[in-house]
Amino acid sequence: MKPLLDIDGLSKHFQLHEQQKLIPSCSAVKVTVYPGQLTALTGPTGSGKSSVLKCIFRTYLPSSGRILYRDQEDKVTDLAQASEYRILQLRRRDIGFVTQFLHCLPRKSALDITIEPLLARGVSHQEAQRRGRDLLAQLQVPERLWGLPPATFSGGEKQRINLARGLVARPRLLLLDEPTSSLDPGTTQSVAELIETIKQEGVGILAIFHHPDLVRRLADETIRLQAPAPVMPEPC
Repeated sequence: MKPLLDIDGLSKHFQLHEQQKLIPSCSAVKVTVYPGQLTALTGPTGSGKSSVLKCIFRTYLPSSGRILYRDQEDKVTDLAQASEYRILQLRRRDIGFVTQFLHCLPRKSALDITIEPLLARGVSHQEAQRRGRDLLAQLQVPERLWGLPPATFSGGEKQRINLARGLVARPRLLLLDEPTSSLDPGTTQSVAELIETIKQEGVGILAIFHHPDLVRRLADETIRLQAPAPVMPEPC
């Protein structure tokens, strides 16, 4: 089986020019993700787990290393070097990212937020709404909230909307950044079952989990990141 994602030597650091320092986030990361499998990133706080996901999605520009993604036409793209146009194309079609926090336009309803990825792929509004309602129900979002903006929702309710938006279009590669950290045990169980289902559908997943039990239950491979090196002076 060919890997969906092959990361080698990925590093990310941040420059503090005024203090002439480099702040390392992740270093020499090597990860492989296969279709239908889940790779879990573990490690201490500050080891750069979230930075790895953001480099893949190109929210962060990697400092070094390769991030090779294989699309459905078997074309390999180095996400660390790809153009912004190519990255946007892959985000719409192939790569989904469930972040720790929900970011969305104000006054947009929970259902409209959920179905955004489907509409971007050309799914009809009627079909998108049907799929969105089914998924919100599966994630135990009360129906009375579907037509409301999430600004006043609880943390757990916002996280479920975020999950619904990330999962509804079934991306080929799914990035999960602590998707259950604000959820109650019952909803966490529903999310775990949903992840098991999309794995069976062939989705490759790279995930960070708040709960070690989920790692043991869902992960086909576990990669432990090391704590970053001490702060370094910026090279002249």
